[in-house]
Amino acid sequence: MDLFESILGLSLQAQQLSSAQVAARAFVVFFVLLAIMRLGKKRFLGQATAFDAILVIVIGSIASRAISGTAPFLPSLVGTAAVVALHWVVSLLTRDMPALGSLLKGHSNLIVHNGHVNRHELKKAHMSRGDLDEDLRQQGVESPTDVKVARLERSGKLSVIKKDQ
Repeated sequence: MDLFESILGLSLQAQQLSSAQVAARAFVVFFVLLAIMRLGKKRFLGQATAFDAILVIVIGSIASRAISGTAPFLPSLVGTAAVVALHWVVSLLTRDMPALGSLLKGHSNLIVHNGHVNRHELKKAHMSRGDLDEDLRQQGVESPTDVKVARLERSGKLSVIKKDQ
């Protein structure tokens, strides 16, 4: 344990850590986080929803404290693992409980249906007509009249199904 103490400075205050100890902590945290992420599900790395994005922010916050020494090293890593485990459990529950999934992760909004723009949903999503047009162009669509269905997904991206030509 003395080796870990000298390399990682586990009993030192943040301002007492050497650059080499901070680098060693970063190295260890990187590989521990990599192992933790491999145990989690792949989907959250894509930040599919706000639910998933929050996980990434919290992990970064906790892990950075372990590296900088502003929080105890091992408890910070355990806290990170606990957050990933919580995300995993909640993801499992929301998979089998659609109402809970909708509450925690949100739902998609039907923005265009059979070429007609749903102005109410557009307004609810805080999207301007210019925002919609830009998103449609990025999907290779010139006009809403060419769209069978366009939904603003939980991720914030517009998915588009074109009308049959």
